[in-house]
Amino acid sequence: MPDAIEVRKVPIHSVADASELERLIDDGVLHAERVVAIIGKTEGNGGVNDYTRIIADRAFREVLVARGADPARVADVPIVWSGGTDGVISPHATIFATVPPEDVTPSDDKRLSVGFAMSEVLRPEDIGRTAMITKVAAAVEVAMERAGITDVADVHYVQTKTPLLTLSTIEDAKSRGETVFTEDTLYSMDVSNGGTALGIAVALGEIAMPRDEDVLKDRSLYSAVASCSSGVELDRAQVVVVGNAHGVGGRYRIGHSVMDDALDADGIWDAVRDAGLDLPERPRTADLDGRLVNVFLKCEASGDGKVRGRRNAMLDDSDVHWHRQIKAAVGGVTASVTGDPAVFVSVSAAHQGPDGGGPVAAIVDLG
Repeated sequence: MPDAIEVRKVPIHSVADASELERLIDDGVLHAERVVAIIGKTEGNGGVNDYTRIIADRAFREVLVARGADPARVADVPIVWSGGTDGVISPHATIFATVPPEDVTPSDDKRLSVGFAMSEVLRPEDIGRTAMITKVAAAVEVAMERAGITDVADVHYVQTKTPLLTLSTIEDAKSRGETVFTEDTLYSMDVSNGGTALGIAVALGEIAMPRDEDVLKDRSLYSAVASCSSGVELDRAQVVVVGNAHGVGGRYRIGHSVMDDALDADGIWDAVRDAGLDLPERPRTADLDGRLVNVFLKCEASGDGKVRGRRNAMLDDSDVHWHRQIKAAVGGVTASVTGDPAVFVSVSAAHQGPDGGGPVAAIVDLG
């Protein structure tokens, strides 16, 4: 049986800042050697060359090592950074750590559990194709098992980080006589995220195995719990499965829903309810009563260029990429629900929730 989980959200005060993680460890809230995953937002451009993700990664790992964690183990801790805090979104990190058995709050109910796995190496020619889908699906199954989750219905959030394509990896594929899905490195972010999401959907039984030609084409194929990011930091899928399991104990529980479009605040509230908070029919931020730890969302500009029948110019804008615009818009909607702009809102939601919408996961503290 996996250990119970403690989860805390902390602000990031500057690009290389990890002082709030340091504070949690020094105050005895978390143990450095027990940190099992970190998921956060950094303030870069969110693109291929967003090196704020690498800077933050180094800063947080250095704190864990400095506070006594084994360096070899720290190197394997999944730390997933989503770049780009457009609009009101505030840089922050959500830290997951196991709790010593003697400190666990017992519970007969299902409580938060986390499992981690790495896929086989993803070659550049795999990205956005069935080879990627198969490798990701296998890693999701391993992470579920490590989280002690036996029912796919208890999986509410799968956060991944996968490689995207760069000029050097494209040339590597060509040198071996292989082709790649695209030679547009920014577009390859959507490709990598979409292929990964389909792998999650296959593993959880949400869809049947798709074909290569379905990737980024058939948007009726999606996962309601996938949250996929990509970058230049690694060469395989880093998979974090978050769900609820019997017997682990602890104070926290997770739930999920989907936003049907960029304005669907009800989808966010539904995720909070699914996590276990009782809310009135028309809730307000005050009804959260400080018990919402964080929400995790993916978003995407609708392919028809509209929201609720009204035309927008995001997909036609040559000055500001639609990634930045939809992220800022959904970040504002989300912060209006939570009352806190430190929310995890990530763009490029191909096959993650319905077209123009996206999945939402919420973690609450049940006391």
